[in-house]
Amino acid sequence: MNTTRRPAVVLLSGGLDSATCLAIARDMDLAPYALSFDYGQRHNAELKAAARVAQALGAVEHRVARIDLAAFGGSALTDASIDVPTSGVEDGTIPVTYVPARNTILLSYALAWAEVLKADDIFIGVNAVDYSGYPDCRPEYIAAFQAMARLATKVGVEGSPLTIHTPLIQWSKARIVQTGIRLGVDYGLTVSCYQADDDGRACGACDACRLRKAGFEAAGVVDPTRYR
Repeated sequence: MNTTRRPAVVLLSGGLDSATCLAIARDMDLAPYALSFDYGQRHNAELKAAARVAQALGAVEHRVARIDLAAFGGSALTDASIDVPTSGVEDGTIPVTYVPARNTILLSYALAWAEVLKADDIFIGVNAVDYSGYPDCRPEYIAAFQAMARLATKVGVEGSPLTIHTPLIQWSKARIVQTGIRLGVDYGLTVSCYQADDDGRACGACDACRLRKAGFEAAGVVDPTRYR
């Protein structure tokens, strides 16, 4: 390992977007520390995928933090009594797959680890183009969190230029796929489905599957996703 590389914390869900983010951080000659979360989601197939991706893309370390967002529910991803929608999402509406305050919580954990690592860079694979309309995936939210982070941390107050990187935020899913392929991402290792089975096979019908399939098709890349 090149110990002169600057450390960076990369939020890694195990899906397509976060895997691409990890590859981008590595391509920037940063030393990526991958952070995943067991937050009470419907399945743990994505955590298994995150471990595969972290190893394949050379993360310096991969940690899984355990928090319990299922204690509050309010989302189809954390409450088994709420069905995952499979008929698409209406424009201008926030779907039931939105997990209340999730990115704020996850970024706060990333911020804590970044301070310990003395890392000035945090990567998150949010996207505001081919996405489900989540409020915590928008540029204005990321800008507000970064401003807060610089005020709320020792390193920020002392003048360290902490940056929340969102390299995918204005990219189409096709561009994300094409970039990942160029950077050596094996998307067959990833899981994006909201209701994947224990073996990581996708349903092919939820919003995440629809966006993923459309992205591979638009990119002209064979979709390696395993569907059940």
